[in-house]
Amino acid sequence: MRALLIVNPRATSTTRLRRDVIASALASAFQLDVTETRYSGHATKLASAARSEGYGLVLTLGGDGTVNEAVNGILGSGSVTADTADTADRATPDDRPALAALPGGSANVFTRALGLPRDPIDATGQILQAVTERRTRTIGLGNADGRYFTFNAGLGLDAEVVRAVQGLRAHGEPVTPALYVRLALRQFYRQTDRRHPALSIERDPEPAGGPVFIAIISNTAPWTHLGRREVNANPQAGFDTGLDLFALRKMSTLSTFTAIGKMLTATGDGKLAGRSVLSYHDQPCLTLRASRPAAFQIDGEYVGEREFVVFRSVPEALRVIA
Repeated sequence: MRALLIVNPRATSTTRLRRDVIASALASAFQLDVTETRYSGHATKLASAARSEGYGLVLTLGGDGTVNEAVNGILGSGSVTADTADTADRATPDDRPALAALPGGSANVFTRALGLPRDPIDATGQILQAVTERRTRTIGLGNADGRYFTFNAGLGLDAEVVRAVQGLRAHGEPVTPALYVRLALRQFYRQTDRRHPALSIERDPEPAGGPVFIAIISNTAPWTHLGRREVNANPQAGFDTGLDLFALRKMSTLSTFTAIGKMLTATGDGKLAGRSVLSYHDQPCLTLRASRPAAFQIDGEYVGEREFVVFRSVPEALRVIA
């Protein structure tokens, strides 16, 4: 099988030696080509070319941002509508390369949601075993205005924190759980507007819900990790169901930290609840409107500000090896 390994050389938890070990192991099983990303969006172009050139497998070694770019390259840039719920080219998962993502970033939410180990060499061993045993899985994805996401997207405070982290990372700051916590507290107490909610949520045929301060759309659980600890905003979310939503009607210290406490202890048996919490499970489509430009993130990557976003569930969109 022809396989392409896309490596992000700036990923936070890999080294040149480990990348060479992984590439050597993969080359023993595949007709392997290895290429490194050079700029934002490069993995999308590489994965798209791999699809066009008939590769059977695209592997990534990087963080969740690299995975997201590769997924969008594999599936193409076709839009998703309520009528088709499919990509514009109508290709099936079997017509496209499969994806095998190896953990190389700081959080690695997608690979951990698929059950892979945190260590990329151990994960490589599991991928090779899965290929030998012909084990693949077809998963659903989310789509936000034409861009696919694998585990979550959000507007509001979480995207503001992602934006702040990416700004420091661009200046050489190492990404750690402590950095996220520090910036989240700074954003919460000093910068975000906690008095005037900007977001409203629509789901046909019901009227808009809200107003709310923050909205997290999940395609699977968990939302993120705090070190080894799962943080579950939408515990029932999964690759085989529609989209889930968590939103906060109030952003006082008490209501916010009560919700965070529930996220740290939640299991997949039920959704988060509370007077300040708005939540939906297994939705085919959700629309978010903002009364002012709101920070927007997809799969942990800041993608600008938005005043209107349509989120759609795309069932059985991507073939993965895990």
